[in-house]
Amino acid sequence: MGSLQLQDFAAGWVGGAASVVVGHPLDTIKTRLQAGQGYGNTLNCVLTVYRNESVAGFFKGMSFPLASIAVYSSVVFGVFSNTQRLLSQLRHGDPSRTPELADMALASTVAGFVSAAIGTPVDLVKIRLQMQTQPYIEANIKLKPTVPGFPVYRGPIHCFRTVLQKEGIAGIYRGAGAMLLRDVPGYCLYFIPYTFFCGWITPDGCISPNPSSIWLAGGVAGAISWGTATPMDVVKSRLQADGVYLNKYKGTLDCILQSYQNEGLKVFFRGITVNTVRGFPVSSAMFLGYELSLKAMKRDQTETNP
Repeated sequence: MGSLQLQDFAAGWVGGAASVVVGHPLDTIKTRLQAGQGYGNTLNCVLTVYRNESVAGFFKGMSFPLASIAVYSSVVFGVFSNTQRLLSQLRHGDPSRTPELADMALASTVAGFVSAAIGTPVDLVKIRLQMQTQPYIEANIKLKPTVPGFPVYRGPIHCFRTVLQKEGIAGIYRGAGAMLLRDVPGYCLYFIPYTFFCGWITPDGCISPNPSSIWLAGGVAGAISWGTATPMDVVKSRLQADGVYLNKYKGTLDCILQSYQNEGLKVFFRGITVNTVRGFPVSSAMFLGYELSLKAMKRDQTETNP
């Protein structure tokens, strides 16, 4: 059991790193659409970012989530997998038994809580770095980024330190409530559909799913999860982007109410196309990296200890 725990964490790191590299450009577009001003639609946002900031603009803020993936994705996948095995052990006395739907839902919920606890600071730094080049426009207030070439934050470490000094621990965990409301149901609609689709499209007689099954099931699960998570993702993005120039929102509920009053119900579905489209390749990369590296580590362990 101990070695399997280490394998789950290591495999989660591999999958997480792959997903960040694949998905960060679309994540930048999603964040700009949700929390920025004047982009209109997805295509216009892509063209504007490229025209003003070149290709590098799509990868702003990537270094911090990429570096922290070892803690974030590996812990989430490790917690999910080991919680499932623990529940199977407690219910049936066999940790390797196929988990029931209730066990997967509970393990996904635990993973969602862990994700919010670890991932909120990571997302906050990423979003602040992504949004610091954007002007703040509200009524008669128009604040532009600082002197060209001198952004608010010089990098992820400077951003983290600045937020901690000015806003304290509460600032680092700004948006944690919205992230919790996004990730708990989001992981249920991530792991459960993946398990279902993976089992459904895997040919009979196969002990484990092949790469194409993993790729398709992971992509479908990611599209479902991110598509349904969009409303709370909008709220989380707005809360975490808030503070680069001014603090507009008092909390999650205040952000929901202000956003609805000013922009209507449609605001909560802003970026849903990008979220859904991005969810497929990101989750495909995540599950492929996780499953294939886990399989390789188990094979090496078997060969070492026949």
